[in-house]
Amino acid sequence: MPSTLTVPQSASPVVAAVICAAGLGARAGGVAPKQFAEIGGRTMLRRAAEIFLNHPAISRVAVTIGPDQRPRYDAALGNLVDHPKLAPPAEGGATRQISVRRGLELLAADIPDIVLVHDAARPFASAALVDRAIEAAIRAGAAVPGAPVTDTICAVDEKGARGETLDRTRLRALQTPQAFRYADLLAAHRRAAEAGRDDFTDDGALFAWAGGKVAMFEGEARNVKMTTPDQFEDEALRRAGLAFLARGDVRTGTGFDVHAFGEGDHVMLGGVPVPHSAGLSGHSDADVALHALTDAILGALADGDIGAHFPPSDSKWKGADSALFLADAASRVRAAGGEIAHLDLTVIGEAPKVGPHRDAIRARISQIVGVPIGRVGVKATTTERLGFTGRREGLAALASATIRLPFRDEV
Repeated sequence: MPSTLTVPQSASPVVAAVICAAGLGARAGGVAPKQFAEIGGRTMLRRAAEIFLNHPAISRVAVTIGPDQRPRYDAALGNLVDHPKLAPPAEGGATRQISVRRGLELLAADIPDIVLVHDAARPFASAALVDRAIEAAIRAGAAVPGAPVTDTICAVDEKGARGETLDRTRLRALQTPQAFRYADLLAAHRRAAEAGRDDFTDDGALFAWAGGKVAMFEGEARNVKMTTPDQFEDEALRRAGLAFLARGDVRTGTGFDVHAFGEGDHVMLGGVPVPHSAGLSGHSDADVALHALTDAILGALADGDIGAHFPPSDSKWKGADSALFLADAASRVRAAGGEIAHLDLTVIGEAPKVGPHRDAIRARISQIVGVPIGRVGVKATTTERLGFTGRREGLAALASATIRLPFRDEV
């Protein structure tokens, strides 16, 4: 969801963000710290950084990293390393509190009015949440996001047994980004350091300890913290899920085509020459299978039919390889930002037999459209000697195509 924050330009505060990425991520397991782990092809750190670098109200972003993590930091951010909003990384300390203070000190030259403190382990926060954080800081001076607790929560006694059930209506799960007037939070951190305190894991708690009042604003369920091994072990599933969400408009199209037998010693089926006692007649190479598949894809795109794009009245398509038609339909899906999820083809006729050529046809279709062969189904059937195919006068083909497109507002 894009940002909807509207603050008059004359009253706009200078807002900066500190992203904590100095931890070792020990609870997450694995060799590399969790902030450098990939989710859907991008590292958690990059996802977290993009939240703030892409937000129009944020003018400066500082990231804290651990000792000797600079190469991983550069690799994780890629081309974002040179982003004009991004400050050089600050080396964190032994605790989160020390790391945050060093990030705040790094921003001193920018003199921000408001600072947001966020954990790199929360890569799914939305721009709307950042809006609410800034608005809460403007209104209250210090505020933290809290999400309603939906699980039943209980205390445990000294022996680890179940104890009192807590009233979850009064409970909130605290999140980041937490928002503060920059000067006040920096002063609170300096005061804690002078007092020898370095054990605060939450900036709101530190600020309250220093005597400040902390308000609360609405968090969001999507803003989960990636912490434990089970959250990381299903990377392939997460990647597939994110890809599906990116192209969540699932569409299906169908295609049907017929060609009569004519002179020749083979037919073209699915881009494969299949020996037969006759050929198929048509303006192009009369590949009934590829024609049906082409129409199925165009139907899923709501983009006309094969005749509209390759009219038989145009002599340039006389005798043409029908692979050109199918490849063009597939390229239209990609141009729309989509992908082909599955193709299914049924060839209808008494002869020739499709079975011996099934795998070759699947492989050729897979090659033409650029999808794995496991996403191409090919079958054959007869009409029990009924109709023109039953009389061996020609072949027919029925096809379906499933594609995924990005969601767009349609007129």
